[in-house]
Amino acid sequence: MRHIRDLLGVATAGLFARKARTALIVAGPLLGVAALMGVIGLTDSAKGDVQTTLQSLGTNLLVVNASGQSQKLPSASLDRVRHVKTVTSVAGATSLSNITVSDTDTVRSEEQAAATQIRAVDPSLPSVVGARMRWGRFLNSWDNDSGDRAVVIGANLAQVYGLVPGEVRTILLNGRPYAVVGVLQPVPLLSDLDNSVLITRTAAVNDWSDDGTPSTLYVRVVEGTTQATASILPTAVTYGGPGNPIVSVPSDLLSASAKVDATLRNTGLAMAALALLVGGLGIANVMSISVIQRQAEIGIRRAVGHSRFLIGAQFFAEALFVGVIGGVLGILSGAGFVAAVALDRNWVLVIEPWVPAAGLAVAVSVAVIAGIYPAMKAARLEPLATLRLG
Repeated sequence: MRHIRDLLGVATAGLFARKARTALIVAGPLLGVAALMGVIGLTDSAKGDVQTTLQSLGTNLLVVNASGQSQKLPSASLDRVRHVKTVTSVAGATSLSNITVSDTDTVRSEEQAAATQIRAVDPSLPSVVGARMRWGRFLNSWDNDSGDRAVVIGANLAQVYGLVPGEVRTILLNGRPYAVVGVLQPVPLLSDLDNSVLITRTAAVNDWSDDGTPSTLYVRVVEGTTQATASILPTAVTYGGPGNPIVSVPSDLLSASAKVDATLRNTGLAMAALALLVGGLGIANVMSISVIQRQAEIGIRRAVGHSRFLIGAQFFAEALFVGVIGGVLGILSGAGFVAAVALDRNWVLVIEPWVPAAGLAVAVSVAVIAGIYPAMKAARLEPLATLRLG
């Protein structure tokens, strides 16, 4: 035990006697492990955020769209869908065209006007799709019954127009003033609503001569029946008549986006592995140079009776310490980076317990492997030759 303590003491002293050199070789495993922690932690946190979103919004939302841009669903489609046993709620929407939106007398840009969608919707839309208000209120039954010119703005469009909570604002639809009564929060499952202006069906009929027939249905079904209901909705909507409605599951798109992260994760892991490889080569290179620079020290220790094994073990222990120090610092740096990004993006922080352990194990393994050659090189040095060179 005394020899082991002496060995560890000499190895520690050798490292901290040359702080700049030690910092350089520690940087390799530090950066590699930090990259490893960052890649895995960020992808896991992003997936955790997706899973949390799906849990809060549910995977039982279906969207039924009429096929073709100018086509609509049958006028009785809302009632038909409500009679499907697995359907719990449904809301209709109609996309209106040839309407220019501006917050002043002129449109800010053609691109902005083209990207803005005008939708006539049912008051029940938020409860069906799980949308929430950022401020103000949603369109209600009074707005719909009276045909009041009220609008609700999507989150992205509200940012473009610079709408402030509580501010009394009016926007123009083809020059007709509509009062902004509320702004939606971003809708994760239906991002197209973020760039939409929502009006009542009655206003669409009165001002734009719309026939009130929906072009889109948002359908909430009993959990566990999503796919089964999706397969029968086209028939339920058309009753076997003309048309072929398109049914989609928005949560599938959100889940697919999480799977795309696997490619980014693999790319990041490859970069982390490259950083560890470069770090290992740096350890081997710097420690080999250190052996040359410390030949006099090695010669003196050999002359006073230290064996080749002890000399090699010293440099091997130094490499081991480098791996441990670099691994621990890399874990702390990577975890801190993941926590900062997750906090900034309001993600759920997810760091699996095995990730820090794996990072430390990889750092130590790389450092130990890289330290084998310098240790063997130091052990082979002859006392007289090293003293002469020193």
